[in-house]
Amino acid sequence: MRRQFTMWALGVLLCASAVNGAVLATVNGDSITSEEVNRVLLEGTQGRFDSLPADKQNELRQRIIEGMVAQQLVFDDAKKAGVLESKEFKLEYQKLSERMKTQLAAKVWEQQQFESIKVDAKEVKAYFDANADEFIDKEKIHARHILMKNSVDAEEVIKSLKGLTGEKLKAEFISLAKSKSTGPSAAKGGDLGYFPRGQMVPSFNDAAFAMKEGTISSDPVQSQFGYHVIYLEDKVPAKKMGFDEVKNFIEQRLKMDKFKVHMEKKMSVLKSKAKITYSK
Repeated sequence: MRRQFTMWALGVLLCASAVNGAVLATVNGDSITSEEVNRVLLEGTQGRFDSLPADKQNELRQRIIEGMVAQQLVFDDAKKAGVLESKEFKLEYQKLSERMKTQLAAKVWEQQQFESIKVDAKEVKAYFDANADEFIDKEKIHARHILMKNSVDAEEVIKSLKGLTGEKLKAEFISLAKSKSTGPSAAKGGDLGYFPRGQMVPSFNDAAFAMKEGTISSDPVQSQFGYHVIYLEDKVPAKKMGFDEVKNFIEQRLKMDKFKVHMEKKMSVLKSKAKITYSK
């Protein structure tokens, strides 16, 4: 039960910023939004989506979108075929409605319990003062890569970029990434965005963080995905974050901690007042 409450609360934090989610696809006029996709990603990865490598995130997100498109296509065809008016559908729908009524009521109740938790501003500041070292924005790098299936092709890419520097190197790298890379980031010129140490697979991570800005990897970097040619675009050193930057995060963390304690007490009271029997 505790895990259920925790996962719901994680969902609140992740999806709160996506209430008016961007439309990612439309199928016969029906929209698939980033809010819907984020919710599926959260549930599918048990809240660990942000810890996945950038390439894996992009691949998984696209797979979810395509799956939702397929689901909507099937639903539209089912409507045309009269499935929604069939006896079998109505019976299954009634059973599902009963289950959903219980689950939805529980979800709304949990949300009301969560919203009833209050955190004083003094508590937030006191936590920051006592744990300032916890709020360090880790070192980040901005990298691009060209993913090839074998080392020979990757070495050819490196050879073709030899002698280029500055903006010419960057422009040519982006062009080659779009035309040759087999990774999902190819369309974006191999752009992986900014990421901290440890987010990518070890071989990629070690090579990228050892590089200088504006350079490419001197040798192909092997991983389970293939052979990478890396371009390091930018480095951002670690820094301590100010109170204003993290106060909302601290407030949510403290609220979550209080919520867990509150729910344990609440469930204990509810169980003590209920008649519960278990079948042997």
